[in-house]
Amino acid sequence: MLKNLQLHIADSKQKVLFILIALSLSILVASSTARYGFLGPAFVLAAAGVGAFLIATFNNPRIAFVVYFAYCFFLGFVGKTFLNIPVGLAMDATLLLTWASILVNMNRFNWKALKNEHVLLSLIWFGISVLQVLNPYGGSITGWFNELRFTALSWLLIAPIVFLLFNRMADLNRFIAFIFFFSAVATLYGVKQLYVGLTNGEQQWLDLGNSVTHILGGKLRVFSFFTDAGQFGASQAIMAVMAMVLAMGPFSLFKKLIFGVLALVMLYGMGISGTRGALFALVAGLAFALFLSKNFKVLIIGSAFALSGLGVLKYTKIGDEIFQVRRLRSALDPKDASFNVRMINQKKLAYLLKDAPFGAGLGMSGMNGTTYNADKPIANIQPDSYWVKVWVMYGVVGLIIWFGINCYMIGKCSGIVWQLKDPKLKTKMIALTSGTVGCFVCSYGNEVMNAVPSSVIMFMSWSFIFIAPWLDTQRKQLETDGDSI
Repeated sequence: MLKNLQLHIADSKQKVLFILIALSLSILVASSTARYGFLGPAFVLAAAGVGAFLIATFNNPRIAFVVYFAYCFFLGFVGKTFLNIPVGLAMDATLLLTWASILVNMNRFNWKALKNEHVLLSLIWFGISVLQVLNPYGGSITGWFNELRFTALSWLLIAPIVFLLFNRMADLNRFIAFIFFFSAVATLYGVKQLYVGLTNGEQQWLDLGNSVTHILGGKLRVFSFFTDAGQFGASQAIMAVMAMVLAMGPFSLFKKLIFGVLALVMLYGMGISGTRGALFALVAGLAFALFLSKNFKVLIIGSAFALSGLGVLKYTKIGDEIFQVRRLRSALDPKDASFNVRMINQKKLAYLLKDAPFGAGLGMSGMNGTTYNADKPIANIQPDSYWVKVWVMYGVVGLIIWFGINCYMIGKCSGIVWQLKDPKLKTKMIALTSGTVGCFVCSYGNEVMNAVPSSVIMFMSWSFIFIAPWLDTQRKQLETDGDSI
């Protein structure tokens, strides 16, 4: 009786609070409309929306991170729509808000789960990156900070998220569905760009000088709502690898068909992007998937098909009338002008770095280099590769450490995959591991794994693979108890 009375009182309080808030908003909207016209109520409603989002976030930090993850996919579109506004700061603010909520609710989480190599290595790399502020090359502090955000800080903040917030089988399934959904939408939007046209902001972005790399022979290299065509094409190739792996998994015929269709959609997105480096993500990812499957018969047959496809691109002119095919074919041409420019630039960088074993420092290469350190010769030589960019910023010592960390993570994930017993879970982990391998390999040609959403997908994939043994154990326990998932 007493319990029912308490629930009734609590329910009454909630209704009264809702009525008071609604009345207050009505009064504010009415008064602001009378004084400021349309802008008044728009501001009040926006403030109310932000307030509701903050309340929801501090009640459940998962909400803020989901918003952050979705925003990562649309960052390029928002940036082109609001060209003079630093929209990337909103992304960072949402991620920091997620962590603020985690710390406020810290008693709800299992912090012991963070005792693993993935979190430790992200912390080590962050420490190395912070120490680069002392680099004697004399780069801009602002450039160092802006580079630190993507190169190390995002990895440090994202690596623990899965262990704390998304550590259930349902979370893994939602993660896979989430990235496939947004990637499919990206391809559909890319088709719109190709056949319907660009928005005013996108056209303005091209007119600012980006048409040099995105309009080739009168053909648009589709970039969808990503930052550029290189990011879009590489991301679609990585997702195509994952979809093809899942399509061959022990799932129902309906799911196999869905994954097969998704693979075709992603491959089409890769093609219309005109991104040559995406080909290497596709080949490396699929080869590694076959290796992880330990199905050597399939590995041999798959390798034969892959080599045949590469042979057609390399030694024939089949499909040359199609722009996208010509772009892919040029990736295998050692005489390609773009490839030769990259080689020349790397020789110049090697000369400038010969006495800098720890590199030139963060923010001394790529966009941050030309923006904040334009007075330094090394900053004006484009790396055209994330591997090269790491070498420029961290030197040969840092490059070796970074390469070792990535190879260790791939090897560790492979070992975990081989130990899994549940065939469905194992297939999902093969897909995620192969996707990260494709992302790592194609980052030699483009700055893929240092840009959203590919970087977030990569870091979260590693974390999901690390908790896979626990998910495998939980599934076996449920089956033993007579339950199933």
